[in-house]
Amino acid sequence: MTDPCPRAADVLAKRLYDAGCRHAFGMPGGEVLTLVDALEQAGIAFHLAKHENAAGFMAEGVHHRDGAPAILVATLGPGAMNGVNVVANALQDRVPMIVLTGCVEEDEALSYTHQVLDHAAVFKPLTKGSFRLTAAGAGIVADKAVSLATHPRPGPVHIDVPIATADARVPQIAEPRQPAVAPTAPAGKALAQARDWLASAERPVALIGLDVLASDTGQVLRAFLEHFSIPFITTYKAKGILPEDHPLCLGAAGLSPLADRDLLPLVGAADLVLAIGYDPIEMRPGWRNAWDPARQHVIDIAAVANDHYMHQTGLNLVADTSATLEALAQSLPARPTWPDGAPAQTRAALARAFPADDTWGPAAVIAETRAALPAGTLATADSGAHRILLSQMWSCSEPRGLVQSSGLCTMGCAVPLAIGLKLASPERPVISFSGDAGFLMVAGELATAAELRTPVIFLVFVDASLALIDLKQRQRQMPNRGVDFGHHDFAAIGRAFGGQGVSVGNRAELRAALKAAQTADTFTVIAAEIDKEAYDGRI
Repeated sequence: MTDPCPRAADVLAKRLYDAGCRHAFGMPGGEVLTLVDALEQAGIAFHLAKHENAAGFMAEGVHHRDGAPAILVATLGPGAMNGVNVVANALQDRVPMIVLTGCVEEDEALSYTHQVLDHAAVFKPLTKGSFRLTAAGAGIVADKAVSLATHPRPGPVHIDVPIATADARVPQIAEPRQPAVAPTAPAGKALAQARDWLASAERPVALIGLDVLASDTGQVLRAFLEHFSIPFITTYKAKGILPEDHPLCLGAAGLSPLADRDLLPLVGAADLVLAIGYDPIEMRPGWRNAWDPARQHVIDIAAVANDHYMHQTGLNLVADTSATLEALAQSLPARPTWPDGAPAQTRAALARAFPADDTWGPAAVIAETRAALPAGTLATADSGAHRILLSQMWSCSEPRGLVQSSGLCTMGCAVPLAIGLKLASPERPVISFSGDAGFLMVAGELATAAELRTPVIFLVFVDASLALIDLKQRQRQMPNRGVDFGHHDFAAIGRAFGGQGVSVGNRAELRAALKAAQTADTFTVIAAEIDKEAYDGRI
């Protein structure tokens, strides 16, 4: 029987449940106990992490599997501040996240100052919005927060929950909810111009970005690209929107100068560039103004208007991706493209640039792991040199097959992301790739993996250095400073937290470790020993 006067926290939790949320993560304090209780009673399991930052990434991992907004719960003061990094990441990586923090009542804060600070002021520049829960308006606040978090471009929304407000009893009333937004398509002169450009293009290329992940675009996108024979590049977060073994796929781009060496000239030679859901927040400076609208036809199909100025285009279509592609393609015939075969040449050059047959080193680790694990394996990548190489070499057959921090590029994300993925999809193999420095940042979350019974494979590239920064230091002919640290036994760390742990130094040892890890009932840490200069000339 429904309580006629539930707590305000119950109303909030029920709305989050209605939005599809089934998991929340955090570290509770006394100020959020009612909130945690309300989430559990609504059917949203609360999971204790060891740090709020990692909790947010676990929540993001779940989001990538169930599509619902991620939920991070933090107590007032230091708890809320511990979550700042992951909230900033959610903003830049376009992750819908509901950030719930406890706080004291406004009257209480007039004279009680212990751990009290202005949460809204802190989170304002890092979120799409910040609300303070009221008892009578709990349902409206929840609905506004979910709508704001999930509408383009998605991102985090903060809700401050006063202690007494969470406990306040409120009558059940029928409150309005935001209706679903109908998809829009371009029309008029803009659509006619775009169709003319498409019909006459002989050398078209598409650059596909993470906006496509927020809509059901895959089938329409595939049909469009195949019909018009348009080769395509994806950003790192859009990998797998179409299987990467597709003959039109040229792989991913974002941070690799080695890949850019082959991809950027092809983009520059195109007579039509289609930026489909392309969000340049993922890209390195080499992709700034990667094309010239003065001599190339460029169409930007985006969820929001261009306010980044990373590039400019001839046409900006702010519309639904699927509806736009269907409108563009309507009754236009197929035609041959790229008579000089340049895309196939580029594809072959990229294969040579990232060979999978190294005897040992980071490329060999990635190639061996991809070959040893099932095609349906889900992967996460931490920031560092290994992520650039992995993003080019790890082939994905589905969207979100490789999850990473690509906008903010924050370290320490891969381990908790993988825990979230495994919790939401226990039937799927899950592996995280971390550098040793990033792994050390979140090693305590191995305890969370053990407690949640998530048998993830945690692969660590062990080179006792910030290898990417060391490489940049050497490229600038600067002395080695502040990048090297002690060599640690990561396999032993894994065993100490209740998992399995093994160190490997060649392909055979790695293959055996991966085989054993796939049948283990607990997590496995695989420490792959490599040389810190092994990335030279590889990324």
